[in-house]
Amino acid sequence: MFYALSKVGFFFIQPSNICLLLIVTGLVLARGERWRRLGGRLAGFGIAILLIAGLSPLGNALILLLEERFPRPPLADLGGIVDGIIILGGFEEGRVTKSRQTLSLNEAAERLTEAVSLARRFPAAKVIFTGGTGTILGKGDVAADEVRAFLIDAGVVRERIVLEDASRNTRENATLTHAILEPRANSRWVLVTSAFHMPRSIGAFRQAGFECVPWPVDYRTVGTADLLKFSDSLDHGLRRIDVAAKEYVGLVIYRWRGWTDSLWPGPHPTLGR
Repeated sequence: MFYALSKVGFFFIQPSNICLLLIVTGLVLARGERWRRLGGRLAGFGIAILLIAGLSPLGNALILLLEERFPRPPLADLGGIVDGIIILGGFEEGRVTKSRQTLSLNEAAERLTEAVSLARRFPAAKVIFTGGTGTILGKGDVAADEVRAFLIDAGVVRERIVLEDASRNTRENATLTHAILEPRANSRWVLVTSAFHMPRSIGAFRQAGFECVPWPVDYRTVGTADLLKFSDSLDHGLRRIDVAAKEYVGLVIYRWRGWTDSLWPGPHPTLGR
């Protein structure tokens, strides 16, 4: 129940949807004599937020703060032994994959391609894909089998591959993967996910008792230079604002629910990760 409510709740607090709601509500109210002034103000406020969120560097700043939280460690820091490489789902388009009978990827595809690169560097490491479906209506289409087929085609031996396809969110990625792998003390697992998603991911895995080396990918910013970069389209800027908002709201909810041990997970001072 909480899972469904969280999905529905975020739909209504997503910045792009808030802008649309303000504009539509304002236009409706403005049709009546009594609420015309209020309606005009609401619509104007919605348009102002839309322009600021969609065109200003605000989205870049919010994404950058998340991306910089966990720097990628040098390959040399991994040493010669890696027990496993954990790939967080979210890069696969399950519905299109099932319909077209070929693995369909979105802009987070680097989670998969970088994991393949790591798998080649560490040929003894297990490769774990964790990702079910986040839909709240029906069962949804899971692309785990197609991901496994891709990994095999890329040269990863089938016996190295582990699939977890029941998780619906990041917390379940962590808990279900931990239950399957039962990692021993002092083992080394590399967690591959989008850089902006790494704080919430590491927080959830730590809370599940699973210490991982963060391996951020799928960067959306080039660095501090993007703090002065305006968006060339409303759609592009709003997508960044929505992605960032989901992560910040998720961090608050995960801390509230006890799914992370910190509101703002960061590298361990002693481990550097």
